[in-house]
Amino acid sequence: MCTVCDKRFTSMGDMIVHKLRHSGENLYSCAEDTEKLYSCAEDTEKLYSCAEDTEKLFSCAECGKRFLSGSRLSRHMNSHTSRYKCTECGKCFETSQNLAVHGRSHSGEKLFECKVCCKRFTSTGNLRKHSRIHSGEKPYKCRLCGRAFSQIGILTNHMRIHTGDKPFECKVCGKAFSQSANLKNHSRIHSGDKPYKCLLCDKAFTRSGTLSSHMKLHLVVQMGDKPYTCLECNSSFNQKRSLQKHEQYVHSNSKPHLCPYCDRQFKTNFQLKSHVRTHTGAKPFSCIHCSSSFTWLKQLKTHLLKSHNEGTWLICNICQKKFICSDNLKTHLLRHEGVKPYVCSECGKQFCTAGELKAHQYVHTDFKQFCCCLCSQWFKHKISVTHHIKTCSENPGCSDNSGGQGDIFV
Repeated sequence: MCTVCDKRFTSMGDMIVHKLRHSGENLYSCAEDTEKLYSCAEDTEKLYSCAEDTEKLFSCAECGKRFLSGSRLSRHMNSHTSRYKCTECGKCFETSQNLAVHGRSHSGEKLFECKVCCKRFTSTGNLRKHSRIHSGEKPYKCRLCGRAFSQIGILTNHMRIHTGDKPFECKVCGKAFSQSANLKNHSRIHSGDKPYKCLLCDKAFTRSGTLSSHMKLHLVVQMGDKPYTCLECNSSFNQKRSLQKHEQYVHSNSKPHLCPYCDRQFKTNFQLKSHVRTHTGAKPFSCIHCSSSFTWLKQLKTHLLKSHNEGTWLICNICQKKFICSDNLKTHLLRHEGVKPYVCSECGKQFCTAGELKAHQYVHTDFKQFCCCLCSQWFKHKISVTHHIKTCSENPGCSDNSGGQGDIFV
């Protein structure tokens, strides 16, 4: 037993190494950086992940994570078995020591206290990480760009930005990720698992962050007010993020994201990625029931509902029309109610959606953003160039001058 914190050990060697952490005595130095000293040889292994020339040859067959040694891999494999399994939540760990530390999260026991702010922690490792908030210490430095980090795990994830390494691959669709947490979130798309449940309305979510945003909606409903208001059009929103998206989509003309294939510009990176699929033909959304794959998530949801009866249709209570997306249903209901909140500042014409208003506003300008790929003729509206291309493909070299004049939306 440790005489400082009363922690128990199965061997004298483990207890001696543990006591070095309390005393601050360091026995081992890193070959890459001799200024950094560590209290046990195991800690020095972490530094090898910083070395550019170190190759991790040992790969986990379960999650794809790679290691420097076979012994380290063997220890990691315990996290995929029931050898060190928490009886409270079922989570598995590499070592009995890690399991013991985790057990404190259930018992609430926190033995280690920060001397600056008195916050307590379940392990010395968490205390050391916390202490760097006060000291500002960032001992883990990227050798490629010079950025420094307080935790080695953050540095490891950062390095994958430079290398493009994505070691965590989905076994269902093959999509790869740079972090295991991202793979875990992605896997719930296939499994349908939604572990984060709202206690007020029983709605469930795949991510804790989404649940947190959802809980704010309940708070807004209780307060009876939408706190975020657009200064341009006085539209109100429940969340600050929703207001920012509204300002970007509706009122901003900035399009910083450029397509590498056709030079078309987009407001968001998400819009650009979706557009690029029209050039590459990529179909990243796969059905788990059959071999079908789709370019857009909405197509997959439609397929699951129509072909496999999976999911829930959203039905209009007035005309019984069915919808896949809640936003489409909301817009549809506005048409029944005759609500047109979006008003053109030039002519006063009203519209149900911001998209319809934006399409209309091109009538008051000479700007034409859609080009025919066959004859290079330009149009104000997408639907106009779509109709034109049908005619142009049947009559190569056509000289239809309807671009701008024959646009449908006015």
